[in-house]
Amino acid sequence: MWFDIIKLLRAFTSVREIQEPRTTRFEILAFPCNQFGGQEPGSNPEIKQSACTRFKAEFPIFDKVDVNGPSTAPIYQFLKSNAGGFLGDLIKWNFEKFLIDKKGKVVERYPPTTSLFQIKKDIKKLLDA
Repeated sequence: MWFDIIKLLRAFTSVREIQEPRTTRFEILAFPCNQFGGQEPGSNPEIKQSACTRFKAEFPIFDKVDVNGPSTAPIYQFLKSNAGGFLGDLIKWNFEKFLIDKKGKVVERYPPTTSLFQIKKDIKKLLDA
């Protein structure tokens, strides 16, 4: 349990740091999912409150979605169909990331183990284009 909390804290901290200074040219969107070991069992309001108060999230946090299976949310159907991953179309764990350009094209897909600091250069390259 504590390991998951530490992982979550690190993920939210890196999101905050990479998004500062805040810019209108770059936005992070979060889609909670409870399909991976029951890590998001709370209601949508509970998840949002926890992310915003405990982890100081300052980016949009949408309602909980399914990212795999027959009830996959349309946004994830789009993302996965435009960027296959290590396990094909499957999202293998929470914190999988997609980089999208301003025209809505999926530029890159990153596994959950990739920190936002590791993709900062890709974000900067996209913003400078």
